[in-house]
Amino acid sequence: MATIDPYITFDGTCAEAMRFYEKTLGAKLEGMMTWAEMPDAKPMAGAADRIMHATLLLEGGRMLMAADSMPGQPPAPMGGFHLCLGYPSVAAAQKVFDAMSAGGQVTMPLQKTFWTEGFGMLVDRFGTPWMFNVAHGAG
Repeated sequence: MATIDPYITFDGTCAEAMRFYEKTLGAKLEGMMTWAEMPDAKPMAGAADRIMHATLLLEGGRMLMAADSMPGQPPAPMGGFHLCLGYPSVAAAQKVFDAMSAGGQVTMPLQKTFWTEGFGMLVDRFGTPWMFNVAHGAG
Protein backbone atom coordinates (compact mmCIF):
# COMPACT_ATOMS: atom_id res chain seq x y z
CA MET A 1 0.00 0.00 0.00
CA ALA A 2 1.28 3.46 -0.87
CA THR A 3 1.66 6.17 1.75
CA ILE A 4 1.55 9.95 1.34
CA ASP A 5 4.02 12.14 3.16
CA PRO A 6 4.04 15.87 2.37
CA TYR A 7 7.08 17.62 0.88
CA ILE A 8 6.93 21.39 1.15
CA THR A 9 9.16 24.11 -0.26
CA PHE A 10 10.24 27.31 1.47
CA ASP A 11 12.02 30.44 0.24
CA GLY A 12 15.09 30.32 2.50
CA THR A 13 13.25 29.58 5.78
CA CYS A 14 13.26 25.77 5.64
CA ALA A 15 15.77 25.27 8.47
CA GLU A 16 13.90 27.65 10.77
CA ALA A 17 10.52 26.11 9.89
CA MET A 18 11.68 22.52 10.38
CA ARG A 19 13.23 23.32 13.78
CA PHE A 20 10.00 25.08 14.78
CA TYR A 21 7.91 22.10 13.67
CA GLU A 22 10.26 19.71 15.48
CA LYS A 23 9.79 21.57 18.76
CA THR A 24 6.10 22.39 18.35
CA LEU A 25 4.99 18.96 17.13
CA GLY A 26 7.29 16.95 19.40
CA ALA A 27 8.84 15.40 16.28
CA LYS A 28 12.42 14.38 15.48
CA LEU A 29 14.50 16.12 12.85
CA GLU A 30 16.13 13.11 11.21
CA GLY A 31 18.26 15.03 8.78
CA MET A 32 18.83 18.38 7.19
CA MET A 33 21.42 19.07 4.48
CA THR A 34 22.36 22.31 2.77
CA TRP A 35 23.41 22.49 -0.87
CA ALA A 36 26.99 23.13 0.31
CA GLU A 37 26.99 19.89 2.37
CA MET A 38 26.04 17.74 -0.60
CA PRO A 39 28.79 15.41 -1.86
CA ASP A 40 30.75 17.06 -4.69
CA ALA A 41 28.73 20.21 -4.05
CA LYS A 42 28.89 23.05 -6.54
CA PRO A 43 25.82 24.99 -5.45
CA MET A 44 24.34 27.81 -7.46
CA ALA A 45 25.40 31.28 -6.25
CA GLY A 46 23.48 32.15 -3.09
CA ALA A 47 22.21 28.60 -2.56
CA ALA A 48 25.03 27.16 -0.40
CA ASP A 49 23.19 27.74 2.90
CA ARG A 50 19.76 26.85 1.60
CA ILE A 51 18.32 23.48 2.58
CA MET A 52 18.56 20.85 -0.15
CA HIS A 53 16.53 18.30 1.86
CA ALA A 54 15.17 17.93 5.39
CA THR A 55 13.18 15.12 7.00
CA LEU A 56 11.10 15.39 10.15
CA LEU A 57 9.84 12.14 11.69
CA LEU A 58 6.39 12.55 13.22
CA GLU A 59 4.61 10.35 15.73
CA GLY A 60 3.18 7.27 14.07
CA GLY A 61 6.03 6.98 11.58
CA ARG A 62 4.83 9.72 9.21
CA MET A 63 7.30 12.15 7.71
CA LEU A 64 7.25 15.81 6.81
CA MET A 65 9.91 16.57 4.22
CA ALA A 66 11.00 19.98 2.99
CA ALA A 67 13.57 22.03 1.10
CA ASP A 68 14.31 25.60 0.11
CA SER A 69 13.77 26.87 -3.41
CA MET A 70 16.68 28.24 -5.40
CA PRO A 71 17.51 31.94 -4.88
CA GLY A 72 15.33 34.15 -7.03
CA GLN A 73 12.85 31.31 -7.65
CA PRO A 74 10.40 31.59 -4.74
CA PRO A 75 7.82 28.83 -4.53
CA ALA A 76 4.21 29.69 -5.30
CA PRO A 77 2.20 30.46 -2.16
CA MET A 78 0.92 27.29 -0.54
CA GLY A 79 -2.73 26.86 -1.39
CA GLY A 80 -5.34 24.28 -2.18
CA PHE A 81 -4.29 21.99 0.66
CA HIS A 82 -3.74 21.82 4.43
CA LEU A 83 -1.50 19.62 6.53
CA CYS A 84 -3.93 17.90 8.89
CA LEU A 85 -3.09 17.09 12.49
CA GLY A 86 -5.25 14.78 14.60
CA TYR A 87 -5.32 14.90 18.40
CA PRO A 88 -6.96 12.77 21.08
CA SER A 89 -8.21 15.76 23.10
CA VAL A 90 -9.12 19.43 22.75
CA ALA A 91 -6.43 20.34 25.30
CA ALA A 92 -3.70 18.60 23.27
CA ALA A 93 -4.87 20.21 20.04
CA GLN A 94 -5.21 23.66 21.62
CA LYS A 95 -1.63 23.63 22.93
CA VAL A 96 -0.16 22.99 19.47
CA PHE A 97 -2.73 25.23 17.73
CA ASP A 98 -1.71 28.17 19.92
CA ALA A 99 2.01 27.57 19.32
CA MET A 100 1.56 27.17 15.55
CA SER A 101 -0.60 30.29 15.25
CA ALA A 102 2.04 32.60 16.81
CA GLY A 103 3.04 35.02 14.07
CA GLY A 104 0.65 33.37 11.63
CA GLN A 105 -3.05 33.76 10.83
CA VAL A 106 -5.91 31.83 12.37
CA THR A 107 -8.48 31.19 9.64
CA MET A 108 -10.86 29.27 11.94
CA PRO A 109 -10.41 29.18 15.72
CA LEU A 110 -10.24 25.75 17.33
CA GLN A 111 -13.87 25.13 18.24
CA LYS A 112 -16.63 22.60 18.57
CA THR A 113 -18.28 21.51 15.32
CA PHE A 114 -21.04 19.08 14.44
CA TRP A 115 -18.47 16.30 13.89
CA THR A 116 -16.02 16.90 16.75
CA GLU A 117 -15.29 18.73 19.98
CA GLY A 118 -12.43 20.59 18.32
CA PHE A 119 -11.55 21.69 14.80
CA GLY A 120 -9.55 24.70 13.65
CA MET A 121 -7.43 26.03 10.79
CA LEU A 122 -4.46 28.36 10.52
CA VAL A 123 -1.60 29.43 8.30
CA ASP A 124 1.65 29.51 10.27
CA ARG A 125 4.31 32.22 10.04
CA PHE A 126 6.07 30.24 7.29
CA GLY A 127 2.97 30.21 5.08
CA THR A 128 2.06 26.56 5.72
CA PRO A 129 -1.70 25.89 6.05
CA TRP A 130 -2.74 23.52 8.86
CA MET A 131 -5.97 21.88 10.05
CA PHE A 132 -6.43 20.56 13.58
CA ASN A 133 -9.00 17.86 14.30
CA VAL A 134 -9.87 16.20 17.59
CA ALA A 135 -10.82 12.54 17.39
CA HIS A 136 -14.59 12.05 17.43
CA GLY A 137 -15.84 11.55 20.96
CA ALA A 138 -12.74 13.07 22.59
CA GLY A 139 -13.09 15.93 25.02
